[in-house]
Amino acid sequence: MSPPQSDPPALPRSRYRRGEGALLREDILNAASQLFVEEGGEEGVTIRAVAAAVGVSPPSVYLHFAHKDELIFAVCQNLFARLDAALEEAVAGIDDPFASCRVRAGAYVRFGLEHPDHYRVLFMHPPQHQPEGFGPEEIKASSAFEHLVDNVEAMVASGLLRDGLDPHMLAIEAWAFVHGITSLLISHPDFGWPDVDALLDHHFTNMIDGLLRRG
Repeated sequence: MSPPQSDPPALPRSRYRRGEGALLREDILNAASQLFVEEGGEEGVTIRAVAAAVGVSPPSVYLHFAHKDELIFAVCQNLFARLDAALEEAVAGIDDPFASCRVRAGAYVRFGLEHPDHYRVLFMHPPQHQPEGFGPEEIKASSAFEHLVDNVEAMVASGLLRDGLDPHMLAIEAWAFVHGITSLLISHPDFGWPDVDALLDHHFTNMIDGLLRRG
């Protein structure tokens, strides 16, 4: 039986000058991000492996991240900072807020499916694995929620929907649906789902029909 493999030793590196800790933090995040992808998710990422890839000792990593969960969350938040840009690019040039909301939903689901391990960490992990400070504002930023609210407000302002609708509540319902679809597709890919675009079209047709002003 071959002996168990250990994490590689840290490679020697030149140290940053005093006050350049932010650069080391960025190096750590980059190394962890690469390992996350190469190892197929968080299980293959260790503090020792990240330290070795950067060329520092593990205590140097702990100066910037209190534990592995905090580092992994930072890796995933770094990627999902691009989600909002991806959604805004998808809806660029679409003036109809209803069409924009439908396209936004499809872009959200596709982004989650293209990055399933990152999505699991941010939106499918139990609370005890979430680092301190990952609260409502961070969740809203990660899910591009504020732009969704703006989109729904434009739908309400169109005058086509019935009176008394709360844009914030509608945005929560829309996000809950696309999150549910995304998480189910990630966790149960072999269920026998219909085409994702057809599923989203079906949902939004029914949702909008129920919200329209009658007469």
